[in-house]
Amino acid sequence: MTVHSAQTAQTAGTERAGATEELPWIEEAGKIAPMDARRLSRLFFDRLQVLEEGTHEYQYARNTLIEMNLSLVRFAANRFRNRGSGDMEDIIQVGTIGLIKAIDRFDLSREVEFTSFAVPYIVGEIKRFFRDTSWAVHVPRRLQELRVDLAKAKESLAGDLDRDPTVQELAEDLGITESEVTEGIVASNGYTAGSLDMPTDTAEAGPGQNAGRTFAEVLGEPDPAMETVENLHALAPLLGELDERERRIIDMRFGQEMTQAQIGAELGISQMHVSRLLSRMLGKLRSGMLAHE
Repeated sequence: MTVHSAQTAQTAGTERAGATEELPWIEEAGKIAPMDARRLSRLFFDRLQVLEEGTHEYQYARNTLIEMNLSLVRFAANRFRNRGSGDMEDIIQVGTIGLIKAIDRFDLSREVEFTSFAVPYIVGEIKRFFRDTSWAVHVPRRLQELRVDLAKAKESLAGDLDRDPTVQELAEDLGITESEVTEGIVASNGYTAGSLDMPTDTAEAGPGQNAGRTFAEVLGEPDPAMETVENLHALAPLLGELDERERRIIDMRFGQEMTQAQIGAELGISQMHVSRLLSRMLGKLRSGMLAHE
């Protein structure tokens, strides 16, 4: 690593875009030792506060601060190396977002080390990444956070009780209702998902039972006839609300499959009248079915 003043660099005949008279030009800022980065960061932050945003000088100071402090991101990312979701490159990229946020919000007047200020931003961004991407199915944020609380409570109570805690004990420990605990436990099942191509557990399969089948092969499928049964069950009371002539028209049209002209001839009314009656009755039944849903 070489640190030169901008004036020296210009004297050597090399112009460095973004270098300023007040700030040193730093070659390969990402290779600066953490101790040196801490010292130089104060100098760059001090200058950054008086530079106009959008200028080359401002971008040089900001980008150099980012590169110099990437070691903080790598340090924080190592804590999440074995989380089982997302490779290290993704974690570092997410952590760098936290670093940039910390740089943009840091104020020297707070008299706090930048490292102490930045690490919570970096770790928070990485945790948010895992929270939002590690769930196999979409689960509300409230339940994602409840899963963490339940895990901590289970571990603590299991140590005290020498057994797994009950739902009631978890609810009392967390100060929530038993139904909320149950909801959180169910939601936790969405944290990971197994492949449908995985074989089922056949260790206890008895004689004549199929072994080695995948989960996809043993899953049930929706029965289309069930929807028809449910619709007929919901339709029955609605038909009972029709008067006798309306029920007769419905029976002739859909039970006996008569045409509108045949129904009109049977009732002594015009086909147009039959059409209007059917439209009104079907609209009434349709509204009733939608309300039932």
